[in-house]
Amino acid sequence: MTQQDTHIQQTRASLQQALSWYTSVRRHWNYPPNLELQAAVKPDLQALKASLEKIENNVIKIATFGLVSRGKSAVINALMGQTILESGPIHGVTKWPQSVRWTPPNSQVTIEFIDTPGLDEIDGKEREIMARNIANEADLILFIISEDITRTEYEALLQLKQSFKPIILVFNKIDLYPEKDVNTIYEQLQNIGRNSNIDEKFLIAAEDIVRVAASPQPIPILVKYPDGKTAEEWETPPPQIDELKNKILTILNHEGKSLLCLNALQKAKKAEENIAKKTIKNRQQEAEAIIWKYVRYKSVAVAVNPIGFLDIIGGSITDLTLIRSLARLYGLPITNHEAGKLWRKIFVSSGGLLLGEIATGLILGLGKTALAVSSFIENPAILTTYGSTAIMQGGLAAYGTYIIGKAAQEYLEKGCSWGDLGPSMVIKNIINQIDPNTIIYRLQIDE
Repeated sequence: MTQQDTHIQQTRASLQQALSWYTSVRRHWNYPPNLELQAAVKPDLQALKASLEKIENNVIKIATFGLVSRGKSAVINALMGQTILESGPIHGVTKWPQSVRWTPPNSQVTIEFIDTPGLDEIDGKEREIMARNIANEADLILFIISEDITRTEYEALLQLKQSFKPIILVFNKIDLYPEKDVNTIYEQLQNIGRNSNIDEKFLIAAEDIVRVAASPQPIPILVKYPDGKTAEEWETPPPQIDELKNKILTILNHEGKSLLCLNALQKAKKAEENIAKKTIKNRQQEAEAIIWKYVRYKSVAVAVNPIGFLDIIGGSITDLTLIRSLARLYGLPITNHEAGKLWRKIFVSSGGLLLGEIATGLILGLGKTALAVSSFIENPAILTTYGSTAIMQGGLAAYGTYIIGKAAQEYLEKGCSWGDLGPSMVIKNIINQIDPNTIIYRLQIDE
């Protein structure tokens, strides 16, 4: 089994687990069914199903972006070897996104090219939103330029990088420049991102920049006829597209399935985060009631227990049970082991607050134990001291549990996609397993 096949299996298992969990009435929706919440998360469940279907369909989506008149449609036509999309010198030939499918020779996947309108056209704000949505659907992005990169193009690249998708920068129309100028512009493109405000990282790696002439301009040629006469005619050279085509085919052969996995997992991650956010909002009152219930349990139990060290053990068990109860209420997947990890994470992130609560509680508990050993009959005043100590320790314990409960709500919302088969963990595993020379590996820059 190849590494890519392993990624497909891991991704399929992750998505199937998520669908199984979130569509389970018994585990997620409780009784009676929460119709309001079901309606709210329906689009997110559909997104999870679409992510699984994406893996099964085995279609790589490649979207082209760029300003007007950069030759986006022409690049797709040249890659496919036929004129399918309308192109021309007039600004804004492509008014709406268009999709065409192509099965490259000797390839195991089908490519769906998505051609987009220019990013700087009229009503550009609406088209930016449309472009962002398309970028989220794409597995690979071709960003087309036809000269040294402009400020508008640079800003658009920065936005596209946030989609966590690999980008190939395509320097088109090289036939319009002398070779010396082409090389100069190419060298300048290799340095974009350096000395910028992105931590001295390259915006696009040098190996992800290619040069093409998708629709070369006609050139004059001298034609000599049999009778000796000559005439000047115009001839259109064939597209110079091999560098880009080879780049795409190499990526598909070595990383295509992994690209599919990453995009499907990214969509699933967003869907699970949306489900968690909506669920937590919908069940806020019930969650508050649960938190306060465990606050009361812990404060009373700690106050009346005469054995100091048992306060710490019992309190920790109460906190863990609170976390599990909140997870069950929200219908979010969490095991005992993960609840323990979450408790430790909250403990550490509290900045010593909970540590102080435990340390103070332990000191008070030891003092309470010593008082309990003393005879109340021999010294009735000890009872008053014992009661004061117990109330103080119970109050501190209650405060710590409330902090843990509120923090657990936030962590459950943000960390729902983790776990052994969670989308976030599978994404991390895939990137960690990828060869350093691949375009996917370079996505680690943006993690």
